[in-house]
Amino acid sequence: MTLLSLTPDDVGAPLLQVDVAIVGGGPAGLMAAEVLSQAGVSVHLFDAMPSVGRKFLLAGKGGLNLTHSEPIDLFRTRFGQRQSQVGTWLDDMDAQAIRDWSESLGVQTFVGTSGRVFPQEMKAAPLLRAWLQRLRHPAAGVPVQFHMRHRWRGWAGQQLVFEPTGPTGFQRVQAQATLLALGGASWPHLGSDGAWVPVLAEQGVAVVPLQAANCGFDVLGREGMGWTDFFRTKFSGHPVKSVVLRVDAGSDQALDAPPRFSRQGEFVVTDTGVEGSLIYAAGAHLREDLNRGAAHLVLDLLPHKTPEQVLSGVCWPRGSRSLSSHLKSRLGIDGVKVGLVHELCSAEQLADPHALALLLKSLKLPLKQARPIAEAISTAGGVALEALTPELMVFSRPGVYCAGEMLDWEAPTGGYLLTASLASGWRAGQSILTNL
Repeated sequence: MTLLSLTPDDVGAPLLQVDVAIVGGGPAGLMAAEVLSQAGVSVHLFDAMPSVGRKFLLAGKGGLNLTHSEPIDLFRTRFGQRQSQVGTWLDDMDAQAIRDWSESLGVQTFVGTSGRVFPQEMKAAPLLRAWLQRLRHPAAGVPVQFHMRHRWRGWAGQQLVFEPTGPTGFQRVQAQATLLALGGASWPHLGSDGAWVPVLAEQGVAVVPLQAANCGFDVLGREGMGWTDFFRTKFSGHPVKSVVLRVDAGSDQALDAPPRFSRQGEFVVTDTGVEGSLIYAAGAHLREDLNRGAAHLVLDLLPHKTPEQVLSGVCWPRGSRSLSSHLKSRLGIDGVKVGLVHELCSAEQLADPHALALLLKSLKLPLKQARPIAEAISTAGGVALEALTPELMVFSRPGVYCAGEMLDWEAPTGGYLLTASLASGWRAGQSILTNL
C-alpha cells in the first residue's frame, strides 16, 4: 500500500510539523538522531515496531560484534565493489571511533582473538539501554521524540504519511528534512521487510533488487539431489574446521587466473547445504555465479599439507583397513571431512589414489541456490548509491536522505555491517545538520 497518488487533503489526517523526521529505529537511524539531537535539532523518530533496535538486539544475542580491529586499509576492502563509497563514511566514523562512542556510553570494549571487537559484557542490551537513555535525556541538546507503531506508507504531496496501529488513523508529518533508515529485507519479523522498495521506485529512485547476503546455500550434491539422507542425518550441524574455501575465476577469464576468493576458516553443514562465516565471506561471489546460471565452491580439506604429502599418504599401502581408517591414520582426516569425501566423490574417484589426492585438495561442492532472504543476516541491493549525493541525499527528492542497510552495499559478518550502518547514519546526520 502506498499513498503516492493522494494529496494531503485526501488523507485527512492530523498534521505534525517537525524539523527532522527519521523513519527507522535501527543503528543508522539512531546514530543520525544522536548527531542531530546533540546539535540542538528537534528530531522525531518513527518506527513500525513497538520498540527500536530489535535486529540490533537479536544480532547481539550470541555476543555483539561491534566492529573489527584490523588495519583500516584492509577493513575497507571488506565492502567489495562499494569500498570507495563506504570508505568515505568510514572517514567520519571508523572502528576506533565506534569503540570511543561505545565507551562514551559507559560500555567498555575488547578485541577478541579473531580481531573482532565486542562490548565487555558481550551483550547488546546494556549498550542499547544507555544509548536510548542519552537520546531521551541528553546532557546537552534536545531530546529525541519517539513514535512507535508508526508504519510509513509514503508521501502525500510533500508530507510523510504514517499508519499507526490503533484507533488514531493516519498521521501526516511535514519535515524540513527526512532520513529513511528502513533496513533491508532480512529478518522481516523484526521490522525490516523491504516494503519501502515500491514506494521509492514509484518516486523514480533507482533501487537495485534486494538479495540475500550473509546467508547459507543449498547444495546440489553429487547427483543433483542435495545431501543424501545418510549424510544429512549424520552430519547436519557439524562444523567443518580448518579448510580453505576457494571460488575460482569466471569462465570468461584465463585458465591460470587467480581465484576470486580464497580464505581459510570454517563453516557448518546444514540440513540442506552449508552456512557459517566462511560461506558468508564468499557469498557475494557465489551469488554472482548463481545469477549467471551455476555456482560451486572448492574446498581444500587439508590446507596444512602439500599436494605431495597428501598423495604420499593416500598411496601408502592400507592393507585391510577401510578407506576412512586409512585417511585418518595417514592424513588425520576424519568425521565430517571424510563424510564430504564420500558424499561428493564417485566410487571410481575413491578407488584411484591420484584422483582422490587431488580431490582432498580441491573438492568441488555444487550449489543450488541461496537460502531465502528472510533467513539471511543481511541483504545486498537497495537504494543505488548513484541515486544519492555523497551526503546521502536523494537526487530526485531534495531534503530526503537514506542510510543503513537499505543502501546498495554489503559486507561479511565480523563487525563490518554494523560499522558501516553506524557510519552511514553519522554521515547522514551531519549532512542534514549542514543543510538545515
